[in-house]
Amino acid sequence: MSMEELARAQRPEGRLEERLLPLVGQGDPEAFEVLYRSTEKAVYALALSILRNPHDAEDIVQETYLKVRAAAHLYVPQGKPLAWLFTITKNLCRDLLRGQSRTEAAPDGAEDDLRFSYVSDPTDRLVLEAALKALGEEERQVVLLHAASGLKHREIARDLGLPLSTVLSRYSRALKKLQRYLTEEGVHL
Repeated sequence: MSMEELARAQRPEGRLEERLLPLVGQGDPEAFEVLYRSTEKAVYALALSILRNPHDAEDIVQETYLKVRAAAHLYVPQGKPLAWLFTITKNLCRDLLRGQSRTEAAPDGAEDDLRFSYVSDPTDRLVLEAALKALGEEERQVVLLHAASGLKHREIARDLGLPLSTVLSRYSRALKKLQRYLTEEGVHL
């Protein structure tokens, strides 16, 4: 199967990624590129939801794919390749957070100056910044995976290993919190 055929394959149930990982494990650079392009936004959204810092999230994305490239030959097909990438991403995020000093605080206003490389629309950026400030980690994960990477709720549930009802309730609760937060800040979308 050619790379073009793989790229056109349907995304549901992780079929594309499932086909790509063995090729990546064999050192195929085209398969790695297709895997990266099809999953990078979801991996970035997850890292951002945990770290709350776009620069650190970008670094984690790069580290994730370095680990994927090095360990793809060890991947055991289970129908959840994005979940495997998410596990790597979560572990790298936790390692980074453990290594950072807990007393370190960002300078005032620094969060407002951060640039979100995946977000060009000013309204989307405002909502993203609000999500990072107003939501808890679990709610951020669901919102960012849905909004920033375009994953469907059932895909998020599958890839995070959660019941669909949990993902839906977190998403609903998060949207209400965001609306409340933005209203309090005087922002009308």
